[in-house]
Amino acid sequence: MSMKKKLLITMMLSGMLGLAACGGQASDGAQIDQAPIWEDIDWAEPISFEGVAAADSDIYVAPVEGMTDDFLRGVDVSSYLSEIESGVIYKDFEGNELDEQGFFELLAECGVNCVRLRVWNDPYDKDGNGYGGGNNDLESAIKMGHYASAAGMQVLIDFHYSDFWADPAKQKSPKEWAHYTIEDKEQALYDFTKDSLNALLDAEVNVTMVQIGNEINNGMSGETDWTRIAKLMRKGSEAIRGVSKERGKEIQIAVHFTNPESVTFTDYAKKMKDKEIDYDVFATSYYPFWHGTMENLTNQLSYIADTYDKKVMVAETSYLYTGGDGDGHSNSISADTAGIALGYDISEQGQANEVRDVMQAVKNVGDAGIGVFYWEPAWIPVKLYDAEASDAQTILAGNKEAWEKHGSGWASSYAGKYDAKDAGLYYGGSSWDNQAMFDYEGNPLESLRIFRYVFGGTNTSVSIVRVDDFAYESGIGQDIVMPQTVEALQNNNEKKAIPVTWDETQVAKAQEAGAGLYEISGVAQADGQEYAVICNLEIKKINYVKNFGFEEIDMAMWDIQGKGVGRTMDNNKKSGDYSLKFWSEEPVSYSAEQTVTEIPEGTYELGAFLQGGDAGSNPIFELYIIVNGKKISAMSKVTTWQNWDNPVISDISIPADADVIIGVKVEAAGGAWGAWDDFYLYEAE
Repeated sequence: MSMKKKLLITMMLSGMLGLAACGGQASDGAQIDQAPIWEDIDWAEPISFEGVAAADSDIYVAPVEGMTDDFLRGVDVSSYLSEIESGVIYKDFEGNELDEQGFFELLAECGVNCVRLRVWNDPYDKDGNGYGGGNNDLESAIKMGHYASAAGMQVLIDFHYSDFWADPAKQKSPKEWAHYTIEDKEQALYDFTKDSLNALLDAEVNVTMVQIGNEINNGMSGETDWTRIAKLMRKGSEAIRGVSKERGKEIQIAVHFTNPESVTFTDYAKKMKDKEIDYDVFATSYYPFWHGTMENLTNQLSYIADTYDKKVMVAETSYLYTGGDGDGHSNSISADTAGIALGYDISEQGQANEVRDVMQAVKNVGDAGIGVFYWEPAWIPVKLYDAEASDAQTILAGNKEAWEKHGSGWASSYAGKYDAKDAGLYYGGSSWDNQAMFDYEGNPLESLRIFRYVFGGTNTSVSIVRVDDFAYESGIGQDIVMPQTVEALQNNNEKKAIPVTWDETQVAKAQEAGAGLYEISGVAQADGQEYAVICNLEIKKINYVKNFGFEEIDMAMWDIQGKGVGRTMDNNKKSGDYSLKFWSEEPVSYSAEQTVTEIPEGTYELGAFLQGGDAGSNPIFELYIIVNGKKISAMSKVTTWQNWDNPVISDISIPADADVIIGVKVEAAGGAWGAWDDFYLYEAE
């Protein structure tokens, strides 16, 4: 069933809080441009997927247990309009070009029932040039919100209360509010929230939820003190509750944090209760390459739901379907930096598995788990860039022009004056195109249908996706016993042990050669198929540092003094899953030591690996060893993320029965971050 509506929407000039009727004036007397009139279109009812049968598909999907129509299966497509303005063409599964309304109808047909849209206060410089990242002002939210609502979907409005990106690293106040007192800022935020929400509802945008802030772990709208942050949040809530009551429309209030892997994650819910902040939904970002396990996500959200009686959801998640880059601007996550998070394949299948599993993790919370949103599935290249093609430079120049003119990159050069640290240095294109759910030429991926497949699943049989090369270690002087099976990843994201045969000649040569790295060729077999596999064999010296990579949960062997440092599972590790990570708003000062026991007399080498940044001037990153009270040190440094420095202390003479302590000491500026990993203490050859 559908109904026809003709919609007249009121546009708001950038930076103004007052609204007037179409063709009228804002509260400061400025003229508002005549608003466009939408064409007659059919307004769709929400699509129900409960009870659907398993679908035929090229990807395997198991139904999510307990999935219902009211569970929010959302996408954030905030960059969509700027992509269209840049000339991007999106298509349906038959290859037909989609207009704006058709694009949102495709989302609904794929099972999406809610669209999330960010709103920045004034993402333009004084000459009207957009900052990029979609140039997401209120006007763009009204337009996209209209299309989404007409397609039968709900709309979540994400107020950043900034003129550009807000996240844990930056929460800058809008330009207009920069010099306001906290009282003036409270009123401005209240007015902006109320007037914006009324404008959206006047345009008949089906707003059902509003975020007050975006990833506000460390601040909001230029404020970092929680007493001041709470004042702003309370005014945002007050505005939303007031509009909801006046309009007779139920609108849920969401708060949005990130880093659910952090031990302090649940503290935010306590802070908000203590500060008497009115909200309905506690939302978090969850990216598997940064934010820990699904089990931990469920546990953290369950604690908040049970302790504070709040609904919970994931406001952002994503996964890459390819390791490549499509527009000439580097990606936030590559095949290397993803670390094939939680075992997911880098493919449409892996992307679908990740989204399905996040939904299940939230559903496992119970009735309080209400939804999951995929972040920017349509943020694809303006034009496909191939560095090896003859027209590569022409394509790249055209992309850069579109990023600047239409805001379809993550930042334009115009944003530099507002965000000098990041946008001023690294402005450019989409850093997310390899995590989209459309390919580089606008064709939808099969993974886009995951939002409907989670109901009935697919008819696809379980099969092997890949058999990876792998690493295997043996100690020097030990017999090399090669494994008889290797793990194969299946399309249900489960692993299966399959038999393998190794080149015994290569094994024997490695055994004879001693310590070193060797490639051993093998052939694995399963279901009548053969898979070539390489074992990267390392014959290692004995490492006398216990829990050298922090993979073991027992940290008793390490004596750690100081704050802001600890064993952490995220993408700051060099190998394995864990590292000794540090970060603090306050000046960083800590040490980590281990007493080494049962070490034979001899000459040794001590080393470790360090990466990080923002250490300030004259930081100290010291690796040391103390032998019978005598200390020997090597200094290290941090430069950028995943750029590992390897300090080494060589020719260490250790007598019999010596007292040996190894350790690190760090002194750095507030905001310094990084990690140590893979310590080693080897006997020298």
